[in-house]
Amino acid sequence: MRRILSLCDYTGNWSQPYVEAGYDVVRIDLQHGGDVRLLERDTKPIHGILAAPPCTCFASSGARWHRTEADMIEALSVVDACIRLAWAHRATLRWWALENPIGKLVRYLGKPLMRFNPCDYGDPYTKRTCLWGQFTPPLPLIVGKDLSVQPTEGSKMHTQYGGKSQATKNARSATPIGFARAFFEANK
Repeated sequence: MRRILSLCDYTGNWSQPYVEAGYDVVRIDLQHGGDVRLLERDTKPIHGILAAPPCTCFASSGARWHRTEADMIEALSVVDACIRLAWAHRATLRWWALENPIGKLVRYLGKPLMRFNPCDYGDPYTKRTCLWGQFTPPLPLIVGKDLSVQPTEGSKMHTQYGGKSQATKNARSATPIGFARAFFEANK
């Protein structure tokens, strides 16, 4: 059975298509009691890694909030742990991807392999998002003559999910369902 590590994916949206297809999905998230920074190399072969480290320090949308050096060190330690796990499993790994919204992470990881908006994959809102790693980029939906659906809900991150509560952070960080399905189809 193919094993997928789903790191920092609180909602499980990104890994759900793999669960539904019968993959052995191991979900590690701090809010569920698991810290990716303490995860040891798995003894079983790992087929793929999905990583969505918290974006609080990195997202452009949060730029108005003050971030201390300690905040950045903490955030980067989670990103580093995700990349470390991809490196540690490189012998069996078919693909890996690390997701984060447009923002400061490009300063540390360089240019992403791809960028997308949820409306490119059927979810009617915008949230410019980057992906780094080694994976097959999913093709966007083709709806009529357009390459995407119209973002009729605009940027829900600003209009519906403002604030600093954990509930709003979780809602903002949820992987769009349409993108999750498209990513799965491109990276089985």
